[in-house]
Amino acid sequence: MEIAVISGKGGTGKSSISAALATIAAPVVLADCDVDAANLFILFEPTHEEEIVYVGAQNAVINYDLCLNCGTCADYCRFDAISFVEGRITIQEINCDGCKLCSRICPAKAITMVDSDKSRIYSGTFRNGKMVYGRLAPGEENSGKMVNIIRNKAKEIAKKNSFETIILDGAPGIGCPVISTIAGVDKVVIVTEPTMSGLSDIERTIKTVSKFNVKAYVLINKYDLNEEMTDKIIDFCADSEITVLGKLPFDKIVVDALSVRKSVIENAPGSELSLEIKKIHKKLIPN
Repeated sequence: MEIAVISGKGGTGKSSISAALATIAAPVVLADCDVDAANLFILFEPTHEEEIVYVGAQNAVINYDLCLNCGTCADYCRFDAISFVEGRITIQEINCDGCKLCSRICPAKAITMVDSDKSRIYSGTFRNGKMVYGRLAPGEENSGKMVNIIRNKAKEIAKKNSFETIILDGAPGIGCPVISTIAGVDKVVIVTEPTMSGLSDIERTIKTVSKFNVKAYVLINKYDLNEEMTDKIIDFCADSEITVLGKLPFDKIVVDALSVRKSVIENAPGSELSLEIKKIHKKLIPN
């Protein structure tokens, strides 16, 4: 079973909940699909048993032995990646979109395209099973494609080790990495918080998820910080025919757990918060 944990905005506690669920569901394959800002590897410190070079795009490179310094490429670059620096045409790699236009219009054929190979996908073992995650280099493209590779690797590992559950920790928002995370999964858990922005973001997140014919649930984190807004979110979910999986109280023990690189289930298994997460896990993955 593949379960994706996503959120319409950052800061809802999505990754902490993913970590807690991965602890309860052990042995499990945990895939961090937030490739622009992966962080679960910091918490669980997995071994690096495999490293995959990810090439999501190409960048332009100048051969200065051929370059005429004419500036034609700079004139036509719509991404402002090419400019004169100290009197010489220079390409800013982080701004290059890999569109290949400069290489095509260069009169001296001095510009070539090379693979952008600084991004990596890692897989290995952590204390609750196996883990896969990606780290997209700054400025790199095709995050959705990278997530697809991570998911395929997670399925391969789950099959090889006879693990029944794969938990996907998605990126915040509704962009490409999220679309790649939720497409074809069995269940989606949307984590939100009782704020105006939380309500607004859950509306667009549910609208996005509804297009994928997947069972969706809502989990309200830190519900007691604003119970009036919590009630509005519950009413919206009822109108949208979306099941509210549960409500979690605000508790500083989450920070205490993170400070020692543990999930809240590992660090405070008997706490009210941990017991509520265990109840949610039973609803989500019944025995």
